[in-house]
Amino acid sequence: MTTRIAVVVGNPSPKSRTRQVAEDLAAKIAEVTGSEIDETIELAEVTDEIFEWKSDRLDKLTERLATADFAVIATPTYKASYTGLLKAFLDRYDADGLHGLTAIPVFTIGSPAHTLAVETTLRPLLVELGASVPTKGLAFPTAKFDDRSSVLDEWVESQKAYLPQHG
Repeated sequence: MTTRIAVVVGNPSPKSRTRQVAEDLAAKIAEVTGSEIDETIELAEVTDEIFEWKSDRLDKLTERLATADFAVIATPTYKASYTGLLKAFLDRYDADGLHGLTAIPVFTIGSPAHTLAVETTLRPLLVELGASVPTKGLAFPTAKFDDRSSVLDEWVESQKAYLPQHG
């Protein structure tokens, strides 16, 4: 049975550097785990519905994330935390709504001062929702965007032993 990687991007701007980093990381995780990558969940495309609790479109997106084996959850750093858009999406889950999911939290950061934000803000939220977060979160410096392949390779090399083999 093939495992699946979901990619969720909480940047309010579509087609962002955050999305590119998340998709590139998912591709590298797929190489390690043999997983297939699902279509990216770009939250910028659902801002008009994010607070509508009755939304078939958002129900389908939350189901895709909840039933994945792995997830790259990516956001730019806003005020030393994740975006409100990502929070509003994750608020749609009950306390154990992501049970069984192995999540990789990713922040794109503009300053080294935000390096720990991924660990102190997004990791606890994902754990609260029942996800397993066995790796270090990735605080990706946007200044290294053009060199992202080597930055991501370094992260994967240091963390791949913590990525469980599903199936």
